[in-house]
Amino acid sequence: MTKQNITNISEFAPPLSSRRGFLAGAAVAMAAGSLPASAQSVGESIEAGALARVAGSDHWADKVVGNEKIKLYMLRKRLEDPATGKGRAGTIVFVHGSSVSATPAFDLQVAGRPELSAMDWYARLGYDTWCFDCEGYGRSDKSRAVNADVSMGADDLAAVSDYIMKLTGDDGLLIYGASSGALRAGVFAERHPDRVRRLALDALVYTGEGSPTLEQRRKRLAEYRANNRREISETSIQGIFSRDHVDSVDLSMVEPFAAAVLALDKTVPTGTYLDMSANLPVCDPGKITAPTLIMRGEYDGIATFEDCADFFALLPNPDKQFTILPGIAHTTFFSKNWALAYDVLDAWFGRPKAVYTG
Repeated sequence: MTKQNITNISEFAPPLSSRRGFLAGAAVAMAAGSLPASAQSVGESIEAGALARVAGSDHWADKVVGNEKIKLYMLRKRLEDPATGKGRAGTIVFVHGSSVSATPAFDLQVAGRPELSAMDWYARLGYDTWCFDCEGYGRSDKSRAVNADVSMGADDLAAVSDYIMKLTGDDGLLIYGASSGALRAGVFAERHPDRVRRLALDALVYTGEGSPTLEQRRKRLAEYRANNRREISETSIQGIFSRDHVDSVDLSMVEPFAAAVLALDKTVPTGTYLDMSANLPVCDPGKITAPTLIMRGEYDGIATFEDCADFFALLPNPDKQFTILPGIAHTTFFSKNWALAYDVLDAWFGRPKAVYTG
């Protein structure tokens, strides 16, 4: 690992142990409140009220388990008129976390707040964007008595990726996963390296050592082990945003977000909570061969900096990057500094393939 592999979107530098002292100084100065270059064209359109139109379509993939076919819901969003974007930039698949389904997380629609839909944002930059509900969530099948753990979520992504690649003709996808979605995406990348063009793992946890969030979750391990599903409520959803550093979040979006989540689910599976509380590590970085970006919010309580750095160090592909996002906690896209995160992800997904590799 070299310091060039790690970027820092401000002069914030987290405490480092002596064995990682060489990581200091890898900062790239940027004003935390500024609008990044990749966002400027869309930002100008927001001010002018002239956003390019994005079209959405519903799709369904079959996940075959034995003699059963499990229906998985997918949403696709892309520009109505591709000429208004930067050209086809690739296909992004967004992978959701433990407590919410895909569309509230990646396609939240609030009047006057186009940035709350990551799918619309990236569609306007020229990407073909997709999200999907894992089994047991949202509009996907909920008929089986399963807890939808991380491994099962990776199987869901395998079924979804197969559908998308056959439809679009892509020979590799841009995969973004957040929280337990990062674990699902990581396990998928282990199993299907040929399907991943570039990988982004946000709000990741590796071993869980020193995690204040997981310390609290472990108090309910018996409940997770005894039940395939757990209740969610407006209060529990609010807790997602308040548990780490509440000032980092634009709280005006919490109410519409909670409403969108609860319109689809009143309970969610327990499998990923159980995995993250008792079964870590569930993802082996040494087996992830795709170019990989690790995104970590400065205040994220799901994992320590050291835990993420250990994961990063074991990634075998030299085309890798570890970015600390200042002023952000666990919910990257709904933070006040969302524009920084969007810029980092666009830059990573748009990075050209190395011509010379030694």
